[in-house]
Amino acid sequence: MGVNGQDNSPYSRYGIGDLVPQTNIFTRGMGGLSAAYIDNFSVNFSNPASFASFQSFREKKQKTMASGRTVADFGVNVDRRNLFQPGTNNEFQASNAIFSYVQVGMPLRQNWGMAFGIRPVSRVSYNIFRSERLYDPISGNNIDSAVTVFQGDGGTYLANWGTGFSIFQRERKGLEEKLSVGFQIGYLFGRKDFTSRRSLINDSVLYAQANYQTLTNFSNLVYTAGFQYRLPLSSKMALAIGGYGRPGATLNARQDRVRETYRYNESAGNLRIDSVLDQRDVKGKVKLPASYTIGFMLQKFATPNKEGGWMLGADYSLTSWDDYRFYGQKDSVRTNWTLSVGGQWSPIPKRSYFSNIAYRFGMVFGPDYIKVGNPLSQLGLSFGMGLPIPISRQAPNQVTFLNLAFEMNRRGNDTNLLRENLFRFSMGFSLSDIWFAKRRYD
Repeated sequence: MGVNGQDNSPYSRYGIGDLVPQTNIFTRGMGGLSAAYIDNFSVNFSNPASFASFQSFREKKQKTMASGRTVADFGVNVDRRNLFQPGTNNEFQASNAIFSYVQVGMPLRQNWGMAFGIRPVSRVSYNIFRSERLYDPISGNNIDSAVTVFQGDGGTYLANWGTGFSIFQRERKGLEEKLSVGFQIGYLFGRKDFTSRRSLINDSVLYAQANYQTLTNFSNLVYTAGFQYRLPLSSKMALAIGGYGRPGATLNARQDRVRETYRYNESAGNLRIDSVLDQRDVKGKVKLPASYTIGFMLQKFATPNKEGGWMLGADYSLTSWDDYRFYGQKDSVRTNWTLSVGGQWSPIPKRSYFSNIAYRFGMVFGPDYIKVGNPLSQLGLSFGMGLPIPISRQAPNQVTFLNLAFEMNRRGNDTNLLRENLFRFSMGFSLSDIWFAKRRYD
């Protein structure tokens, strides 16, 4: 058996495919913390309650009387995957580069904002070939050789719009105490295209090749709701807790099924000889599970020229994949949980550029939602940086960050059919500016 091609993960055959990170690049360096993360310089699209904070507490007290800070966030990923087949010397490599997300957040009124964008949710991509000798159980002899190629392609995407607003806020110990809630609606759409092609090899007989293909398209609306509460502990420290969840959803699906024999022609491609089954537009349902995340973030704010700042937090997520159904059928998936811990350290902010860089670290672990044979374990480590980009003095309210994240994940061990080591490099830009500012002139 062999694995080849780019962006190749045989485990993406199951469920909705390989799940891609569902947090922005800022927080990926901290293990993907998102439940209680609050920042007005990037879009935390995981928890819509954060959309209420596109204006910082300090900006509300400025004389500019700013309506708020508008943020544009986008990023890309570069993945490097190593696949190992336990008990053999077989090792396969695959690489991939795709966009990570495009998000825009803006204030509507004070303590009320919205965000919208699009991002991938999962990817389906594998290319496996198997060479074998067919066996006749009656005669006890080996017969023809066969080569089978298994291919899969597709993925899932989410176009989202959400709003978040504060239902309680007040100044406390020089900081802002705040309780926010948010709601998000998304259009989830995707496709799964599975193909198996078999060729029989015989010196004297020419066999037609066989093709088994199933193409499924699915889509529907999904919903997310969340909350965040920040409690000042002192004039320099605050504790935030947050949570968000998505109820189960049912997607409308249409499927094309083809079972045929064919011959390959160099000029015309695959030419059908005969079909055993050719069904088009078969309607069905894809049932997605509910998912919930809760977490906390403890933050100490930096003081210019005096002391640095830091963040430290944890998230716990649970997804009921046992409820997943594809055209009424179960799949090789299971309910899973993940625990993420991470933080950020910022040096004492001075005029030096390097003193304004934020350094992030994190870890995530828990069982994978795919279960083929023995359970798959997951362990990931991450490191990130937030690099401020200098802006012209003519635009003092503009703030731009280049966010970098480096992730190393191990999936499975020597008791599984395949073990994966994944290295992901993510790069994102967060661009923000204060819009609709009414300035005072003395």
